[in-house]
Amino acid sequence: MPELPDITVYIEALERRILGHTLERVLINSPFLLRTAQPAISSVEGRKVVGLRRLGKRICIGMEDDLWLVLHLMIAGRLHWKEAPLAGQLKVSKSKNHLAAFQFDHGALTLTEAGTQRRASLHLVEGEAGLATLNPGGLELFQNSDAEGGQVMYPKSNDFIDLSTFKQVLQSENHTLKRALTDPRLFSGIGNAYSDEILWHAQLSPVKLTQKLSDDEVKRLHQSTRDTLLEWIERLRAEAANDFPEKVTAFRNGMAVHGRYREPCPRCGSKVQRIRYASNETNYCPTCQTGGKLLADRALSRLLREDWPKTAEELG
Repeated sequence: MPELPDITVYIEALERRILGHTLERVLINSPFLLRTAQPAISSVEGRKVVGLRRLGKRICIGMEDDLWLVLHLMIAGRLHWKEAPLAGQLKVSKSKNHLAAFQFDHGALTLTEAGTQRRASLHLVEGEAGLATLNPGGLELFQNSDAEGGQVMYPKSNDFIDLSTFKQVLQSENHTLKRALTDPRLFSGIGNAYSDEILWHAQLSPVKLTQKLSDDEVKRLHQSTRDTLLEWIERLRAEAANDFPEKVTAFRNGMAVHGRYREPCPRCGSKVQRIRYASNETNYCPTCQTGGKLLADRALSRLLREDWPKTAEELG
């Protein structure tokens, strides 16, 4: 699913296109998408967009009168932008993959979801209290004191959370590193793809327990989390340039291990390995990260037990 770097670039693209513009009409094509009944979705029609922010892996569009449209794309949801549709002619495609359309005074934002499972969601909530009900509570890794509500739209290196706070949250529970990084109650915005890249960068095993880390390992993980997220934000910005990001995917050229099973590790040349559990997959280099040990799926499932999420929704 889109994670912190992808959501950041989505929000930056949306800010350039819809901030200050009027949302004229909302069309919902899927009965499974809208998860709130009050306020009515029609209540945002005719209102201007006054702000955008990220909430974990959610995109929040702030409207006049403190109303917030909150989109969670989950695994297969994607946004698309079309300039200047004809007034009054906005239609949602009959395709089951087209879930919704938002017509603005100068263009249209549409939401699609590949596959047959309908996991993407749309909430309409009021104010900070409404947003708080959707917040899993994980630590925002980039914190800018000048950003309203602690939300950061343009993460920078010096905004990254300090080592002491990172360590405190990381070791607050004794989870595997993979689980800790992707737990939305611990850290905000990291998912399956970038956790693989972070752990490869830090040369740490995905199944090492957080409370067994040395101080040096915690420091390496802190630095790798910052460097990996910033690197991919910049890469995705460069890829999109001023266009709307249409190639959002969890499997990208240039990733070191994620989605690169049996391909050579860019650091040592060993073949990347993977471990699977339910619908999730972890990719790692056995030479760089596990001292040459191959992690078997069956052994991993016994090790993790309840520590691994059983549904995509649990990933936040």
